[in-house]
Formats: sequence, C-alpha cells, structure tokens
Amino acid sequence: MDRKTSINTLKSYDGYWDMVVIGGGATGLGCALDAAARGYKTLLVEQHDFAKGTSSRSTKLIHGGVRYLQQGNVSLVLEALHERGLLMQNAPHLVYNQSFIVPNYDWWNGPFYGAGLKVYDLLAGRLGLGASKWLSRKETLERIPTLEPDRLRGGIIYHDGQFDDARLAINLAQSVVDAGGIPINYMQVTGLTYSGQMVDGVMIRDQLDGSEYEVRARVVINATGIFTDEILHMDTPEASPIITHSQGIHLVLDKRFLKGETAIMVPQTEDGRVLFAVPWHDRVLVGTTDTPVAQASLEPHPLDTEIAFILKHAAKYMVEDPTAQDILCVFAGIRPLVAAGEGKKTAAISRDHHLEVSQSGLVTITGGKWTTYRRMAQDTVKQAAMIAGLPEIDCPTATLRIHGWLKNMDTDDPLRDFGSDAMFVQRIVDEDSRMGEKLHPNLPYIKAEVIWSVRNEMAITLEDVMSRRTRALILDVAASLAAAADVADLMAGELGQGSAWKRKQIDDFTQLAKGYLPVN
Repeated sequence: MDRKTSINTLKSYDGYWDMVVIGGGATGLGCALDAAARGYKTLLVEQHDFAKGTSSRSTKLIHGGVRYLQQGNVSLVLEALHERGLLMQNAPHLVYNQSFIVPNYDWWNGPFYGAGLKVYDLLAGRLGLGASKWLSRKETLERIPTLEPDRLRGGIIYHDGQFDDARLAINLAQSVVDAGGIPINYMQVTGLTYSGQMVDGVMIRDQLDGSEYEVRARVVINATGIFTDEILHMDTPEASPIITHSQGIHLVLDKRFLKGETAIMVPQTEDGRVLFAVPWHDRVLVGTTDTPVAQASLEPHPLDTEIAFILKHAAKYMVEDPTAQDILCVFAGIRPLVAAGEGKKTAAISRDHHLEVSQSGLVTITGGKWTTYRRMAQDTVKQAAMIAGLPEIDCPTATLRIHGWLKNMDTDDPLRDFGSDAMFVQRIVDEDSRMGEKLHPNLPYIKAEVIWSVRNEMAITLEDVMSRRTRALILDVAASLAAAADVADLMAGELGQGSAWKRKQIDDFTQLAKGYLPVN
C-alpha cells in the first residue's frame, strides 16, 4: 500500500469510478473493501489518516453488547454476535477471545446478570467463544487478584472479542488495495459535483501538496462518522442534522492495577453506561464516559469531570485506587449517534446503523459500531449499487480473509498484530540488526515497524506512526515523546526528508501529545 502509487492511479484514471467512498474510518473502509471485493471500481478518500477519529479511540472490543441486551435490543445483539464470530475467523491475528468477569457485590445482582449472560451465550450460538458461568469469591480473586475483595460475593465470567482498532483499520485499507481498490489518506473532499440534480462525483484536495482533483463517480457514499452532517450539508445546505455527538474517554494505567488476563465489566455506572477495565498491550484500559458535545472534532479533549468520574468508579473495583498521577494516557473519542429527539440521553441511544439516500442520490451510512462494520458495508454497497445501476453482485466479505490473516499466532510474539506480514518486518531486522532495537524501554515496538509502516502502510507523519501504526501514544505518552526524535529520524530517511521536516514533525507531535495527558 503506497500513497504515491494511489495518487498516480487517481491522476491517470479516465472515466467514472463505480463508487467513491468518503471517510477512512471503520465504516468507510468496510464499504470500500466490500465494493472492491465485488469487482466495482472503488476509490476511498480520507481527509486525515485512516482511523484518525473515532475508529482508533474505541474500548478495543468486538462484542455483542451486553448493555443492548439489557435494553431489549435483541436484534442488534444477535447481529453483533454473528459479526463478532465472522471477524474472529477473518482476522484471527487481530481479534481474539477475552474473558470478562462481572463482579457481584450485591446478592440480587448475581441472578439477574447470570441469566442475562446465559441468553448472551445462546444468541451467539455456534459462533460463541465460551460459556458463561458462576465463580466463587475465591475463583474470582484467583483470576483477578487486584479486584476489591471487600463485600465481594463472587462473579460471573463470560467471553467476548478484543482487538486493536487502528491496526484493523490499516489492514482493511491494505485489503482494499488487495481487492483492486484505491484508498488515499490526507485527501479532503471540498465539494460535490452534479449532473443535473444528481450527485456524480467529488472535488478533492491533497492536504499534503495542495493539488486538486475532480473525480467522477456513478455513486458517492458518505461514510464520514462524526462529520456526516458536513457532507450532507454540502449536498443540501438546509438539511436537518442527523448526528448527536457523544464523547467517551479512556484512561490507560499500568498493568499492576489489573493483574491477570481477565477483564472487569461493570454493567451500570451512575450515567447508565457500562464500565470496562481491560488488559490490553500489557496495560489496563479503563472506560468509558458518555458526555454530550456540541460538535465534531478530530482531536477531542477529555474533561476534568470525565477523568474524575472514571477514577472514582475504578477505585470501587481495584485494590489500589488509581490517581491522576498514575495515568499513562487519556484519550477521547466522539461517537456518531443518530439523533433521537429532545431529552433522550446519549447513553440510551441505540447503536443501530442508519442508511439513507438523498434526493440527489448521495448514499449516507452512519451510526453503528466497529463490531458491525462489515454488515453496515454490506447493506450500504447493495443500496449504492442499485442507485448507480451497477450489476448486482453478491457480497463476499462474510468469508473474506483480511490482509495479514494468519491463524495460531504466538500470543507472546511482539509482531503478532502484523499477522502474515510479520515475516517481512522480521526481514528488515535480519538485514540490519539495529532495526530490532526497541523505540523505548517502556514500549513494545521496534525500529523495523517504523520502516515497514512508511514503506507499506501509507504512514506519512510522525503522528501516523506513533498513534495508529504503533499504539505508542496511547500506551505511554511520556515514552512516546521520548522516542519521537528517533522515530522522526527513521521516517525522514525513508521519505527523503531533511531537518526542517523532522523538527516540524516533532513539534506537531509534541503539541498533539499534550492533549493525551491528564488535565492538572
């Protein structure tokens, strides 16, 4: 996957693309992969980097959604559990089984959640990951020795999926290329073009060199997540907004706060959300909040009140109470929830996806969640093909192996997330042993990963590498800042850039990283 190659293809392409997808998050990448895999000529454009927004800021779970079962949305849970199973088959190097315990501190909670999780198991059917069961107090503490023991009666263990969201996004972009599609990051849509009253393309600007292009398409798909309304307003300025923005944050803590390999799930917090404490990349991820925000932002910032909220609730379930000084990183993401009318809390709004077609033929897909991205894409591409008058082709993605597919990866292999590409990353080390050196003692990444991401994963900026090709920024802000200069040197050598570029990259990344530190 090479940006220059994609740009050259864009410049030389003569005629109409079958589909142009706007947005390089989970939904847009899913749509582009589905379209390209069906044989449609497909272009995807993303205004920043792939998964820059919400899609790299999740709780890192591929799950049916226990909370949605509690809300009575059985159809969403059933669909999500089915998609969870398919994704574990299609990307086994990135999606794996994670055990969770619902701790029981009140006698009446146990039967309620125990019965609910048995229903969860039944809905998963043959794609289930393991049966839920009751645990005694002793068994619960053996699995999570740092769980608060006071008043603990026991727990219920169940299973869901865990993944690396940004890495999956990069693999999806690579899969688009493998299927014959063209994904391009740092390419912003500045307007829509029309033939009569119907949308027939987009105007785009390269954010790196300022070049502008007019691209024709038989159909345009708006898959821009939290920026959905901006594209809709390009088409219909008077259109009413359809997105409600809700911010959620996560704290990243040292592994000592959650020893063992089992996660904690708390079904109900004060704001009605589920709270997770999940082991991830040898850290602990704790979240999330639900805070209405007025507008979309590529870099949302956590509020003091949100940080205090999570610290307060985490302290109820951990022997050692975490403080602001213990936070290695705090990151915020904004959910694109379909507007539900006045007075409805965002925590209660369904995560079902919303698909609509404007009078101009613009296809918009929004809502949903990572787990159901493939099904969202299937529905969208089917609709888009009909609008475009394209030949009807069956969706192949239910069994399509995602780039990097490899079963039975060693869970202790530091290059596990690369799947079948790990051997090529290792070759970089074999050719130059210095490339096997760690970026920082507190980070799991080596120099070869930087080289690989620039050569093969369309990494353009220092932020791309530190935030999404590796997850250095969210694992440890201080360590990522300490490694920034060395990473910029490696990238500059690959990109043919000089000292001015390196200085700007380091300055930009340093400024960005400040937003991932707890507010003092």
